[in-house]
Amino acid sequence: MSKKQIIVIGSSNTDMVVKSAKLPLPGETILGGTFLMNAGGKGANQAVAAARLGGDVTFVAKVGDDIFGKQSIEGFKKEGIHTDFVFVDEAAPSGTALIMVNEEGENCIVVAPGANARLLPADIERVKNIADAEIILMQLEIPVETIRAVTRLAKKNNRNVVINPAPAQPLDDEILEGLFLITPNETEAALLTGIRVEEEGSAARAADYFLSKGVENVIITLGKQGAYFKNGESELKIAAPVVKALDTTAAGDTFSGALTVALTEKMDWTSAIEFAVKAASISVTRMGAQASVPYRSETGL
Repeated sequence: MSKKQIIVIGSSNTDMVVKSAKLPLPGETILGGTFLMNAGGKGANQAVAAARLGGDVTFVAKVGDDIFGKQSIEGFKKEGIHTDFVFVDEAAPSGTALIMVNEEGENCIVVAPGANARLLPADIERVKNIADAEIILMQLEIPVETIRAVTRLAKKNNRNVVINPAPAQPLDDEILEGLFLITPNETEAALLTGIRVEEEGSAARAADYFLSKGVENVIITLGKQGAYFKNGESELKIAAPVVKALDTTAAGDTFSGALTVALTEKMDWTSAIEFAVKAASISVTRMGAQASVPYRSETGL
């Protein structure tokens, strides 16, 4: 049986990471730390996760005409990702992210979008196979007008769209209405709904907000507590394995990529979320963004 196609539309960055004992306070300089430079960007991370975990992935993105962009495209090809629609912008640099990670694996991140901010609706019109995708996966590190254009096109062609709303920003009702799935974490859910998510009850209330806006399915990721799912028919909570976290940078991206693979394989919601939680739990035990993403064989599923 041929694989169902996943199209990931989103950002590609080069991550510059410093790992130190603690995160600095404003105005504070900390000596001591390990420097790493890794391939990153939420869109690229999710594309790599989906590819490593068994998906047939086309990535739609925009990079600069520079060494970071060239390295990114080569990296995608090595992962088996289709790169026909990774566009090169000669007027903007590739996206970069500065990341600090403490001993507990918590991080803070500043992103310079570069060419990611120039992935526009006109570029989406050049993507010929959107109408053939089983699932279209997006995040919020590209312009909102591009996300809106994709959702319009997907609805016209009866395609399922998944949005991982990170970093969180307002999403209008046109985007949410008819959306197949949204996957915020606790912080993103709180920012989008105004409901502070702390446990299953508050997660349910936040999920109800999205369902009232016309979203078909909601998953709120809860870090080490696992994930909460709700739609019009059912709800469930999936626990996460207990692991020693070293770096949480790409955990949510790994979850999103794994979940899309599971859904294209027609797993039920329980199995799909268990698979995604397992993959994410492996990723936090490793440093880096794409470098931390596991392969399918490592999940045991």
